[in-house]
Amino acid sequence: VQLVESGGGMVQPGGSLRLSCIADGFTISSVDMSWVRQAPGKGPEWVASINKFSGHTATDYGDSVRGRFTISRDTINDTLYLQMNNLKTEDTALYFCVREWGMSATLRAGKEGQGTQVTVSS
Repeated sequence: VQLVESGGGMVQPGGSLRLSCIADGFTISSVDMSWVRQAPGKGPEWVASINKFSGHTATDYGDSVRGRFTISRDTINDTLYLQMNNLKTEDTALYFCVREWGMSATLRAGKEGQGTQVTVSS
């Protein structure tokens, strides 16, 4: 099982990026998924979660990104996304997608994918 994250880059404060995550070995829509991040010198931080595909889509966000980030999935392409708007310098981190819901997703950071680097700097 492997997850492949992409879409990171360098952006100025206030800018936007969209991260993508695809899976090899399972169907993303069949499990709860999360984004977590890890900044240099800090522990993993939970960013957002989305439940497995069902009749009702549930999402949740960490306080630091609520209102700025949106987690979503494309069931046709089986891709997980993280739309990040109004980026701040403190959003600079390595971002991972993981199979888990909520804050416990931080335990999986880096264990299933290499992550994608987001750098917010002027």
